[in-house]
Amino acid sequence: MHPVNRIEIIVNSAELGKMLDGLKQANIAGYLLIRNVAGQGFIGGSQDLEMTLLDNVYIIAFCVPDKIKSTVEIIRPILNKFGGTCYISDATEIRSMRCVASL
Repeated sequence: MHPVNRIEIIVNSAELGKMLDGLKQANIAGYLLIRNVAGQGFIGGSQDLEMTLLDNVYIIAFCVPDKIKSTVEIIRPILNKFGGTCYISDATEIRSMRCVASL
């Protein structure tokens, strides 16, 4: 087990390519993408994702803690220009070294 940072990003699907390019620039190789996300914002209810005209996407990525500052420096301008939200939290990665085949 080792510590990682979880990066959760919600953006309009029209901006997906820009955000994925930003993650690639930050050397974040892997991510999970969930399409058609809807919800309501946490800041005074002013951001109603369900009311947008285009679909939203939810991106989950992980990086080592040493890379989070440089990653945020790349992601923040994209969010500022095109909108969206990002949350960063601590997590622990568990890597399995051996797979057990089921019979």
